[in-house]
Amino acid sequence: MSPSGLDGAQAAPDPETLRRAREIAARLAMPRPRTDRTARRGRGEVASVPYRGGSDDIDLDRTLEQLTEHPVPEDEDIVVRERVTTARSVVLLVDVSGSMRGERVRTAAAAVGALAAELARDNLAVIAFWSDAAVLSHLGQRVPPERLVESMLRIPARGLTNLAFPLQAARRELSRVPAREARVVLLSDCVHNAGPDPRPMAARLPRLDVLLDTTGEQDPDLARDLARLGRGRLRQARSYRDVAPALSAFFAG
Repeated sequence: MSPSGLDGAQAAPDPETLRRAREIAARLAMPRPRTDRTARRGRGEVASVPYRGGSDDIDLDRTLEQLTEHPVPEDEDIVVRERVTTARSVVLLVDVSGSMRGERVRTAAAAVGALAAELARDNLAVIAFWSDAAVLSHLGQRVPPERLVESMLRIPARGLTNLAFPLQAARRELSRVPAREARVVLLSDCVHNAGPDPRPMAARLPRLDVLLDTTGEQDPDLARDLARLGRGRLRQARSYRDVAPALSAFFAG
């Protein structure tokens, strides 16, 4: 993809963080979501699909191509145009607790900017958390990537880490989204030291992938549990250069 979506009209609050975000974005390899023909009428993008008793808007060119190969057509040789859902709903949870200060929060902010640029056609919510949480964007909002990066960097890394709270907030964000379209990505060192056990909440999410920051203090056992209970994947980030391969792996399957 082109990382140009990270360029803003305003002066960059932290040129090095935005440089990292552009580098991460340029290295991302994320496939488009599968088309979903169960979308409600009037939603999604128009696509040409085999006839299955729904739309009567025939794609004549594609149908004629099919009839050339199959002179005695079946229903599925008739190609129609329908609206199909091709957007993902992603909630990105970013740890800004005291243990994530310095280079760690800079890498997290760069990851936010890169993912926001890559998912410009999807629905993205971003929640920064410590012992509390701040919603930087809700699903359905279109916040420019550079603005999300700036918002991240304005939050001082402080306090303890309550992992259950952002997982609960993510579940609320996704409450009206079909599970097949929904996923949560957690960026954290997973050093949970405030609030209730986050494992039960992870199990209630449609999918939870965990990107574990291993550049300092960390809890790999909890990170592994959260990814397993959330039916997702666990990847490690030893530097900001590990972010793009990890995110690409999350969205590859």
